[in-house]
Amino acid sequence: MSANADSGSVGPSLCKVDNLHQQVLASFPLCQMIREDLTQNPRFCKLLAMLSQHVECHGLTLKLEKELEMAERDLQTQRLRWLCSESLHRLLREMVFEHSVRKHLSNVPAEDDMFYETMKHNLLVGQCVRQLDLSDYFKQDSPPLLGLDAQQILDLASTQKDLWKTRQRLPRELEKHFLKKCFSLLSYYHPGDEREGVKNMKLLHLSGQLDGKIKRVVCLKGKSYESAALLQQQTCCYISELFGCIQILQSLILDHRLKAQKEIDKNKIEYFEAKCEIVIQKIRAEMMEIQLDTYTEDTISAHRKITEKLEAELKASQGEKHAVDSMLSSFEFFGKEFEVLAEEYSRLRQEIDTKNWALKEFSYPTN
Repeated sequence: MSANADSGSVGPSLCKVDNLHQQVLASFPLCQMIREDLTQNPRFCKLLAMLSQHVECHGLTLKLEKELEMAERDLQTQRLRWLCSESLHRLLREMVFEHSVRKHLSNVPAEDDMFYETMKHNLLVGQCVRQLDLSDYFKQDSPPLLGLDAQQILDLASTQKDLWKTRQRLPRELEKHFLKKCFSLLSYYHPGDEREGVKNMKLLHLSGQLDGKIKRVVCLKGKSYESAALLQQQTCCYISELFGCIQILQSLILDHRLKAQKEIDKNKIEYFEAKCEIVIQKIRAEMMEIQLDTYTEDTISAHRKITEKLEAELKASQGEKHAVDSMLSSFEFFGKEFEVLAEEYSRLRQEIDTKNWALKEFSYPTN
């Protein structure tokens, strides 16, 4: 009963630990951690679990995450305002450019020419005023650009009458041009020749379709981000497992090499011994062949006769040497006085030989 109770208590505890590990790994997907790291460091795992209640998965605190969301919403609003104004400005410039192209290709009514020239002039004035405003903002202590201020540029704008006419006509022209661009976008997104009513119906649903596409792209980006984080985590696990397998393989290779090295060395020694024996036998065979080629039967018989003669002379020389040694030993018996007489005798013999040579030289007949 106690064993069953213990096993029952261990099971839920293991499940809690496993759930804790899963919670920590899910809360910090950017950290390169695996389950073994959390198992080996339980206190660090508990610290991360407590930290996950105050930190988002991206590493930001909850308060900072809210502030970041508010800042992003504000930035999105500012971007939308800027995009509206920039789109309108570019659309007006495009209308002016198209009018200038049409004017060079065909005759344009004077009213249209006046409208677009007024719009072009006022766009240029507005751009200059904006540049002056920016220069005043960034360089408040310095004088204005070219010594001009915004009011001086505004004085160069068109007359009130021309501005009033332009403003009265501008919404219609903007609507026409914008509708033209929308139709061109629709023809790109849904190519085909259709009636204007069908195009208008499709144009009403185009923004919703584009929003759906954008949301799908954002969703796919989020999934791609999650997949990249999961892939990075799996890559770290794979690399760690691969290193473990490499270490096991290295240990196996080392053990096998140490066991087989003794047998390999023994075989190498036997091989080299046999090779040395073969070389020695080959050298001996070459020496025997050289001796057989060098010493014939006549040469061997002559060498034998020479050897016998030399041995006889050697015996005779040894006998003479023995006789001289015995004579010398008898002379040594007389002591130092005989040594003096022997030196005197050798000196006299040398003088006699010298005088005989001189006498022979003087008695030699000359021409």
